[in-house]
Amino acid sequence: MGGASLLLGGADKVRRRGLRLENTFVISVDGAFDVLPSHGTVQAGYLRGFQDLVRSRGRDPRKMLEHYELDSLTFEDPDQHIDCATAVNLLESCSSLLRDPLFGMRLAERQNPEVFGCAATLARAAPNLRQALQSLIDYVPLSASPECEIELVTGREVAELRWRTDTGLGDSEQVNYQGLLLMTKTLQMFIGPHFRPRYATLTFKIARTNLQPIQERLGCKVSGNAEAHAIAFPVELLDQPVATSNRMLFSLLGSYLAQLRAASRSGFVEQVEGYVRRALATGNCSVNGCAVKLGTSSRTLQKRLTKMDVKFSNIVQSERIRLAKHALLHGDSTLDEIALQLGYSEQTSFGRAFKRSTGMTPQAFRLTEDRMRLSN
Repeated sequence: MGGASLLLGGADKVRRRGLRLENTFVISVDGAFDVLPSHGTVQAGYLRGFQDLVRSRGRDPRKMLEHYELDSLTFEDPDQHIDCATAVNLLESCSSLLRDPLFGMRLAERQNPEVFGCAATLARAAPNLRQALQSLIDYVPLSASPECEIELVTGREVAELRWRTDTGLGDSEQVNYQGLLLMTKTLQMFIGPHFRPRYATLTFKIARTNLQPIQERLGCKVSGNAEAHAIAFPVELLDQPVATSNRMLFSLLGSYLAQLRAASRSGFVEQVEGYVRRALATGNCSVNGCAVKLGTSSRTLQKRLTKMDVKFSNIVQSERIRLAKHALLHGDSTLDEIALQLGYSEQTSFGRAFKRSTGMTPQAFRLTEDRMRLSN
């Protein structure tokens, strides 16, 4: 995969992670994928502050980390990633062991929006709140975790900043208590330290003993059993300028992340296409098989493709037609044999699919190409 780059102008030579600046200050995505969290992982900074919190409760965090095969130094390295399920289990077990039903929120008290990675840097440089939140929506899945999604839902008077996580373990209370406070602190970073949400919601039932301290911390009403995890605020705030706005940084980093996201998406589709090409030859091509090969679930695989406006079935069909053309041009297999090799139940199904894609029947395609070769 080629590296995309952006010409900025300059003279010094600097090399740092995925950003390569040399002579003309070219920002390139070459090598950047090594520091991005892959599917099923989260940036290690997500657990920053964990050890101090556990120590403050009179416990040794090393034993807990060893149980989950985590290195305590991991949290200090922004390029390290940890398994999402491991992170969720760690928070839930600590909540139980320390008898603290709001352990996730206590952890968020020791954190700031930097846990969202470079997406937070871009958002701080945005001209206004709307663009700052859009930056998080676009790039938190890239810089922090592919399993974290953020969206903005606006009404006439109120806007909701919503989030959801797909860890494969259901809706973890501790993860979302952490998210509740982190999202509030993120809005405070943009709007000001005195910001209080209009209201907040979580999708699970909140125990009565937990509700009061949560509401006191957020300064608003909090409800459970809701449609989404959300923080609400007046919609007119979306046009409020961000105090830390930096147009040059916003343009520069935004362009880099956009290129990186495009390259990342392209790479994922290429992986799926590669699986389909190989699997069609074996006669056993399926979404489940592809998911296993790529180390994910079929639900998540299709969800990621949907975000890219791509369907697995369309990839299969496209690869079938490509392989069919090759077989028709470079072999003497019969149409029945080609249909069987590509997984069609019968020749007629193959013929209809081929004509829909090319406008020609397989036989007509073969004859036309033969005539063209002879005429040349």
